[in-house]
Amino acid sequence: MHKHSVCLPLLLLVTLSLGNAQTPSAQPSSEPALPYSPSLDVSSMDKSADPCVDLYHYSCGGWQKNNPIPPDQTSWSVYAKLYQDNLTFLRGMLEQAAQPNEQRNAVTQKIGDFYAACMDESAVEKRGLSAIQPELDAIAQVQSAKDLTPLVARLQLTYFRYSYTSSMLFSAGSMQDPDDSERVIADVDQGGLGMPDRDYYTKDDAKSKETREHYLQHVQRVFELIGDSPATAKQNTETVMRLETAMAKASLTRVERRDPHKLVHKMKVTDLVQLAPNFDWVAYYREMQYPDFPILNVDAPEFIKELNTLLSSEPINSWKTYLRFHVADTASPYLSAKFVEENFEFYRKYLRGAKEMQPRWRRCVQYVDYDLSEALGQVYVARVFSPELKQSTVDMVRRIEDAMGQRIRALDWMSPETKQQALTKLAGIRNKIGYPDKWRDYSSVRIVRDDFAGNVERTHQFESRRDINKIGKPVDHGEWDISAPTVDAYFNPQMNDINFPAGVLQPPVFDSKMDAAPNYGDTGGTIGHELTHGFDDEGSQFDAKGNLKDWWTKEDREKFDTRTKCVEDQYSGYVSVEDVHVNGKLTLGENVADLGGEILAYIAWKDATKDKNLQPIDGLTPQQRFFIGFAQWDCANERPEDLRMRAMTDPHSPARHRINGVVVNMPEFAEAFSCKPGQPMVKPAATVCRVW
Repeated sequence: MHKHSVCLPLLLLVTLSLGNAQTPSAQPSSEPALPYSPSLDVSSMDKSADPCVDLYHYSCGGWQKNNPIPPDQTSWSVYAKLYQDNLTFLRGMLEQAAQPNEQRNAVTQKIGDFYAACMDESAVEKRGLSAIQPELDAIAQVQSAKDLTPLVARLQLTYFRYSYTSSMLFSAGSMQDPDDSERVIADVDQGGLGMPDRDYYTKDDAKSKETREHYLQHVQRVFELIGDSPATAKQNTETVMRLETAMAKASLTRVERRDPHKLVHKMKVTDLVQLAPNFDWVAYYREMQYPDFPILNVDAPEFIKELNTLLSSEPINSWKTYLRFHVADTASPYLSAKFVEENFEFYRKYLRGAKEMQPRWRRCVQYVDYDLSEALGQVYVARVFSPELKQSTVDMVRRIEDAMGQRIRALDWMSPETKQQALTKLAGIRNKIGYPDKWRDYSSVRIVRDDFAGNVERTHQFESRRDINKIGKPVDHGEWDISAPTVDAYFNPQMNDINFPAGVLQPPVFDSKMDAAPNYGDTGGTIGHELTHGFDDEGSQFDAKGNLKDWWTKEDREKFDTRTKCVEDQYSGYVSVEDVHVNGKLTLGENVADLGGEILAYIAWKDATKDKNLQPIDGLTPQQRFFIGFAQWDCANERPEDLRMRAMTDPHSPARHRINGVVVNMPEFAEAFSCKPGQPMVKPAATVCRVW
């Protein structure tokens, strides 16, 4: 996993709808097709609103009225709608691939049989708890801490990909060396929690206490589902909560984790053994089949030390109880209906406000996309991503990079030395558009048509092994973190690359039928956003090669920090939901990227159209169409539950603030709509935030 990757919207892929529902009787058409929506839709506007008071409502008021949140969604947006359209399109492909016939090749056989196994509810129901019984039996046989190590290794390999937000005891895998970005090293990080963030365990406000009560009820129900009596389940729940609370208190906050220097603690395995001797690290790495490695990184040493203390202070039965819950809870989406429903009730309904569960076909498509991402992506791009579309995107990226070069050279606050380093970094950025040059080979993964849970386990093992096997090898710069159908984009500072999968380059986000203004306002701003991430408060700490290295003069860095503080303070003044403010520190990188990206897009658009006689369309000037196109990429309706959770966990601000918060810092916007000083969308010149 790339620790410092940053992306535009929440990665929808990993927020799967975990619930059970009957498959709709309507079948997709035999030849799937993506629906068309324009990148600027006048019907999505509310022209009764004043753009100088609220650009977001002016641009998106009609969309919000006409697009209520579907009951099975936690929020609804232009991106989410395109993502769901993609799922429907992928469903049609998978329905075809699931039909056994001589036309299937090795790729379509894998994705088709995985999908068919997921859709076979009767087989999943019949198998029930037996899908995880071997793991539960192995936990029951643990007698001592010595037995714990190989078991944790096997469970991590099967149930958890490398992520500090979802892991058992701790997370571990590979990472790029922060001091030598061409080298892959081993890594150990915090983890082990059942709720989305450590703050859910540590905050004392009424809502946090209520959430902990709901979580306790959820944990108890999971124990009852795997056979515990209510009294035993209640006692076991208290054990899980005690352990997780101790681990949460020792965990770094999300804001702390935004400082890459706080995550670098390189050491030898012997040093790790000394740091946490109560866990057999040598046996762990042997069981996981790690290659020999001279050095590893420990992101959160204080967490590992606390875990070491807990391993000796808590009896072995407490850890067996903890493992039983996490195996059952993590596997719940792939088990029988009662497990699926319980998982949905807490994680998606209570925490995020969904009213209903997503239909099974939709979840199954998402599981294929997650577990066999590049096999599905290979089929997807062949149908939707033409060479012409790729070339037009490459051209837009080039223009926006040129605009970034112009901005850097023109900065009045940066010294020539630092400018040269910034330009060197800009020149070193790799642009990855559409899909990987080389597709991942899944031929070693056994996919069985009537074994859904087993297929999930085997694909997870494949990904875990693939991650571990990177250690000691050169970095693969062709690798992608997300699948080709994903409606998302990201920048990776250690790779120093921007990544735009085919899924995000479809209408209405990128519309080849539309004039340049809304396309540059929308996708151009997205490209600029990801490019600016290389120079935000976090990305700017990595050099042109992706190494964590200071390339700034002291004076320039201080000026930069003053400018980003302006952005932090502006967004901290916004309310996310009810009594919860936007966390200006957590969202700083995304807010800086939003602002910088749209400025770059505007410059690039003006350059791309400088020789053209642009005329108003639908009564809107080209400049107005640019800003409405920008606003309409993020038209959204959001549930208060989801907004509350995201205020704690999401580095992005709510949709309204992502739009209005940018344009108040762009005099070009006020000029486009003839806004007057003193209106809400016009900041006094002295308070305008300018970073890049």
